[in-house]
Amino acid sequence: MTIGEFARASRLSAKALRRYDELGLLPPARVDAYTGYRYYAGAQVERARLVAWLRRIGMPLAGVRDVCALHGTDSGAAARAVRAHWARVEAETAERRDLAASLLDRLGGNDLMDMDTGTTTTAVRPHALHVAALSERGRVRKANQDRAHAGPRLLAVADGYGAAGALAAAAALAALTAIEGAPVPGGRAGDLLNALEDAVRRADAEVGAAAPGSGTTLTAGVWTGSRLALAHVGDGRAYLLRDGDLVRLTRDHTAVQARVDAGELDPAEAAAHPDRALLLRALDGAEGGPAPDLSLHEGRPGDRWLLCTDGLSAVVPEAELRVALAAGAGPEDTARALLALADERGGPDNASCVVADVLPASAP
Repeated sequence: MTIGEFARASRLSAKALRRYDELGLLPPARVDAYTGYRYYAGAQVERARLVAWLRRIGMPLAGVRDVCALHGTDSGAAARAVRAHWARVEAETAERRDLAASLLDRLGGNDLMDMDTGTTTTAVRPHALHVAALSERGRVRKANQDRAHAGPRLLAVADGYGAAGALAAAAALAALTAIEGAPVPGGRAGDLLNALEDAVRRADAEVGAAAPGSGTTLTAGVWTGSRLALAHVGDGRAYLLRDGDLVRLTRDHTAVQARVDAGELDPAEAAAHPDRALLLRALDGAEGGPAPDLSLHEGRPGDRWLLCTDGLSAVVPEAELRVALAAGAGPEDTARALLALADERGGPDNASCVVADVLPASAP
């Protein structure tokens, strides 16, 4: 089949087919040595349609490559990968829905609208958190430059680097702890995220003043009683365990992750890449400061949140994180079990984590 015939059969444009060929995702069956024309086999149509469907649901190219590879050998694993991607999409959609509800609140009155049903509510019963934080030096590092905090409202991990990395991480968390005593700004989602972004920018300035020449990552959440407002800079991570499924809520701000997103590396290559720790964003007090990723997540009783530095996530696969988080132990024992997993793999870096469980609402 010529590229034009194959494009019509697969519902992919010729431009997309050329791009997927360059990435090794969908190479043609034959390329004419003299003209450079691409020719495809009829048996490739099914794979091409799979690629088209996966791209239609917004899956990144690296994820498409993984699902296509699994499709021929382990269809169950391929299905789980698609399910995990869609869970992330739904989580992101929920964040946008909450922000839209906040705008409706601001523009049209004080009641909050349920964007799924169109009904309005005036109050949400608050839930409490049961939390634990733990940080360990590991087996290789001479000092611990990580910091972790678990309070009634603020959850945070920071991974300092440079000569004064410990001071940088401590300064970032100290700047954020003021949020715990501050009132929730108006109860509106947009206001809450704005306040969190302002706090991160203050933390960046504090890092620059306390530890010039050094810096830190930061992943922090503020709990309002029903929602977790999340701010993220660097390569720490946040996860949500809900109904046994583990969903990653953050994206690494690293050069390697940018190449994964562009389809230039697959996740397995990225995990072993020598530049995997090269940060694109961090708090270092530089002029302008980094823009944190901001998101809002609705909490339910039974949810479990995990925030961790890369000393844990870089060495322990997500499948093992899920098993440890779902084992049924309390937050403190779970945090110890998680860091023990990093230690079993040689403890190559400082490792820190915060585990937080959402408890049922108290009786009115």
